[in-house]
Amino acid sequence: MKWIVLVAAVLMYGCIIVFPERKSWVSLGVAVLMLILRALTPVEALGHINWIVLMIFVGSLVLADLFIYSRVPAAIADSIVLHSPNVGFAIVAVLIMTGIISAFVENVATVLVMAPIALAFCQKLKLPPKMFMVGLAVMANLQGTATLVGDPPSMIFADFSGFNFNNFFFYQGRPSIFFAVQIGMIAGALFFYCFFAKAGKGKAQIEKEKILSIVPSILLILMIVGLAVFSFLFNGLTLASGILVVALGILGILWFAPREGIGKSWKMIRELDWDTVLFLVGIFVVIGAVSQTGLLEEFAVFLSLIVGSNVFLGFLLIIAVSVFISGFVDNVPYIIAMLPVAATMARELSLKPELYMFALLIGSCLGGNLTPFGASANVVAVGILRKQDVPMNFGQWLKIGVPFTLITTAAAALFVWLVWR
Repeated sequence: MKWIVLVAAVLMYGCIIVFPERKSWVSLGVAVLMLILRALTPVEALGHINWIVLMIFVGSLVLADLFIYSRVPAAIADSIVLHSPNVGFAIVAVLIMTGIISAFVENVATVLVMAPIALAFCQKLKLPPKMFMVGLAVMANLQGTATLVGDPPSMIFADFSGFNFNNFFFYQGRPSIFFAVQIGMIAGALFFYCFFAKAGKGKAQIEKEKILSIVPSILLILMIVGLAVFSFLFNGLTLASGILVVALGILGILWFAPREGIGKSWKMIRELDWDTVLFLVGIFVVIGAVSQTGLLEEFAVFLSLIVGSNVFLGFLLIIAVSVFISGFVDNVPYIIAMLPVAATMARELSLKPELYMFALLIGSCLGGNLTPFGASANVVAVGILRKQDVPMNFGQWLKIGVPFTLITTAAAALFVWLVWR
């Protein structure tokens, strides 16, 4: 059974790579196969599905859509541009703002929020939009790692490690993953400033966006504050956190419906990223089956034999492998599978588990910036460019993706090593 489960999981990964647009069908299909093969029972399968992560994901998607609708982020970005001393600085400021939003709003939604701003900016100033759009995607992916609600891998990491919302900022008296990501962001911003410094020396002039409503912003702030408070009251990611985010999402829909009608409300709900929700359900079940066979423990032992007593080699190996794999494979199944492996390796070397688990989170999330299909935000950015008749090929993406990934990953990893070693 162990080898059957392993072959099924490998085939699932292969099909996800070849048919990314069918990833939910693939993961659910293999999950059903695990049940048919009796690798785990239906009750065990339900137990492996992380319902809290799914609740937070769906609720935050609703709030993100409403935030886009409110035009608040567009107005803030316009204000930043108008107050920037030159075009290059304005571009970098918009990219930094994109990252800040993405720390609390799903990455794809963030790119969709900021893309019209970037395109209008480039059109008015007669700049090519290609590299600006790449910058939006990679900065969104980078900062999505910073908080519990930024990206599904962060939610999964929080559930596995027992982290709450506040632990992403400080844990055991030390600065946590949020600050590692900010170090990476500073390095990434300097890289982009050097890249866009020649875009123009004059002050940018654009028409300021009008805000429709601040209600979605209030709901988003309530979500952030509520998660912080619940993190203080409870230990780790609890059902209360999931209920809070879903309740705020429902409240947002009830606010939106009278303004835009039932039809548009239903359309918004229907167009949420349900494909990723189903994909996560399947992945939770498949990785649960893999875990129950003992394969993850055996893989951890194998890596420990390679690393031996060399702590730095283990740290470097986890980051390098994670960056490379996440550049080509969806990081959700990878991080679910590898978190127990990283924790086991750290335990065998008598280390704080956070050292290797932070390395895994940084490598798997930032590695998605490597290629145009390494993260959903990248795919969306390329699709938006295609609609604008601006094609983006693999090599063109690598000109930004490779140096940005190496610089930001190295900066964030150095912080983790110095603080958590």
